[in-house]
Order: sequence, then C-alpha cells, then structure tokens
Amino acid sequence: MRFLVRERLLGFGEDYWIEDDRGEKVFLVDGKAMRLRDTFELKDRQGRVLVDIHEKMLSLRDTMVIERDDEPLATIRRKRLSLLRNHYRVSLVDGTDLDVSGKIFDREFAVEYDGELLAVVSRRWLHVRDTYGVDVVREDADPALLIAVAVCVIHLAEKEREDD
Repeated sequence: MRFLVRERLLGFGEDYWIEDDRGEKVFLVDGKAMRLRDTFELKDRQGRVLVDIHEKMLSLRDTMVIERDDEPLATIRRKRLSLLRNHYRVSLVDGTDLDVSGKIFDREFAVEYDGELLAVVSRRWLHVRDTYGVDVVREDADPALLIAVAVCVIHLAEKEREDD
C-alpha cells in the first residue's frame, strides 16, 4: 500500500488529503489551529477520526502522542542514547517498540519492528516536489498509524532543527 503525502501537511491548522497510489483520497488531515500545542486528526473519507495526534505538554524532550478513540496508542520521541540524530522510538501502549531511522530531513527513512520492515518513507519514486510517499510493506500493518508515525517523526525533526 503506497500513500502520497504533501509536504505542506506539516503546516498545522490546515486540512490536507493523503492519496493512495491510484490518486484516490484516503485520509484527511484535519489540522487544529489556535491551540497551545501542535494537534491534528487523521480522518477517513467519511470523516471518522482514525487517530488524534498532539504534542505532549510538559515533557523534557519533544514528544508526540498518537491516540485512538481517546485512548493512548503510541508515544514518539528521539531515541535517547543513539549516536544517530535521525533515530526515533515509537512506544506503543502494548509495550511494543518501533524503530524509525534514516535521513528524516530528506524524507528517506524506515519504520521497523524487531528488525522487520513495516514501512518505507521516500521521495525517490516521486517526481512531484514537496511530496513524499509512505509505502506500507506489511499487509497486516495499520496504515493510519504508520502515516501518523511518519508525520510525527518529520515534525519532531523539523522542530529540533529550528531549536538548534
């Protein structure tokens, strides 16, 4: 499953569609403006909220939280003891950890679970500027979660770059 994400998705407060590889609108990113923290919802075509994503307040390190049905699903932050600056950990509420590593600023990275590839984020196979793809490799993976992870990691990396 391949999805196309427009780079402007990182502009919170606006709405954007994510398309599948056939050009059909699949997910709507509903940005929430005028909030104290960066917040948005990922919705399906019918307007149902699939995941809510927001910045965690009062944390020592920049952290994003993904919720489903008002219940925590995942927490995302840069890996603490990694020599690689572009290495993030996604801690799921069930105790599972996903690793995200690669060239985050270049939109060339992978999401893995226990060494197994779940998704690849890349601009390589796209000719449209300011667009990247999220290629979900495993059929049993949750595309909404993996798209949310990609967007969160990019947001955290960009925010960290601005703070430097």
